Amino acid sequence: MTSRNTTRRAFLAGTALVAGATLAAPFIRSAHAAGKLSIGFWDHWVPGANDTLTKLCNEWAEKEKVEIQIDYITSQGNKNILTAAAEMQARAGHDILQLPTWQPIDKAPALEPMDDLMADLIAANGDVNDTVKYLGQADGHWVAVPATTGSQIKGPCSRIDLLKQHAGVDIQAIYPAGSAPKDDDWTLDAFIQAAEKCHAGGNPFGIGLGVTTDSIDAVGAFFHAFGADLADANGDPTVGTDNVKQALDYMKRLSAVLPGDVAAWDDASNNKFLVSGQASMIMNPPSAWAVAKRDAMQVAEQCWTHGMPKGPNGRFAPYLPYFLGLWEFSENKSAAKSLIRYISQRSSVEQLVKASAGYDLPSFAGLTDFPVWSEEGPPKGTLYHYPDPHHRQTLSIAGAPAPANIAYQIYNQGLQTKMVVRYAQGESMDSVLSWAESELEGYMRG
Repeated sequence: MTSRNTTRRAFLAGTALVAGATLAAPFIRSAHAAGKLSIGFWDHWVPGANDTLTKLCNEWAEKEKVEIQIDYITSQGNKNILTAAAEMQARAGHDILQLPTWQPIDKAPALEPMDDLMADLIAANGDVNDTVKYLGQADGHWVAVPATTGSQIKGPCSRIDLLKQHAGVDIQAIYPAGSAPKDDDWTLDAFIQAAEKCHAGGNPFGIGLGVTTDSIDAVGAFFHAFGADLADANGDPTVGTDNVKQALDYMKRLSAVLPGDVAAWDDASNNKFLVSGQASMIMNPPSAWAVAKRDAMQVAEQCWTHGMPKGPNGRFAPYLPYFLGLWEFSENKSAAKSLIRYISQRSSVEQLVKASAGYDLPSFAGLTDFPVWSEEGPPKGTLYHYPDPHHRQTLSIAGAPAPANIAYQIYNQGLQTKMVVRYAQGESMDSVLSWAESELEGYMRG
């Protein structure tokens, strides 16, 4: 087995300052399948996570007598997405390629159907959430398998001490380690009142309003909490609804108590803001806390990851799954599916989650009970509520429920964050809604 890294650790270098059952279906080595297999995995942020994935693949390869080559491809500069586009066009490259969020649908015509494998995995590991189904299926068929590595919730990570000091909120009492949340009063109203008090106290919430994924995901979750869809499942625009107007009014009020430069934030900005000690809260997977644990322990030991506030439409958390796609032009499909099956079984998934210090969040319902989330610290239990073990929120993605080709444009163009910024900067509600509807019409024509 050979392994290569493509600009590995680019993220960590750039943020140094902040920085059930085993699936036993057999793999039959045919003359065609016994040769080589090439895999392109996402290059993980967390040190050591790649090594565990490589170890698992190597175990499988030794058992099945298949020669494998692994490349770890960075998402910095969208290199993983560019790789997928190039391989699809060339009809050559890796057999298996790890694909981010929207890519399975975009690359569906060139991907091998995965209905058989997904039926087995769901039977063994439990069902997957609706967002995974929305992103991993095309024309009613599975075109990719949800991956463990990289999949994440971008929920609130709060400073225990600062929320108490400025807002009188005991977040550990609301989300106690080891037991169900007592979050009936953790609403959008409570959230914004806490944001206002923390801002007045000099430690504002750090929620971006830029056009990169951290900002888009956060704003999308707030829109969902109001039921503020920009287009319905048929693709018809719903921009002018009262729900959208309520979401914009709320986000305008929230934006007034965020740092003044949040419209220019990228995905590193909220991490830096937390690790600097300035933030009372950010919305991020545990990577920001992990960097704080390395670079600013006094911050890390005051961090608590927990659930989203409840809005009129419910409680929604931004979820970004990764997927494993198998090109239909691969010459080793049987071996490829066998490898995906191996790294998707419970024992493998638990190793991957542990190696990522709880960052990776499996999509299967039966794989969210590993002890790592209770044991990680400091403080111990800080990640207990990260996988939402008591199912208090809906995992969502910005742009849904619009048809995927439209939702992808809503997401990729940062339409919701742009609407919020325009309205917050003084543009009238009617003007913002009219502009957004014209943008949507352009997406539909495209």
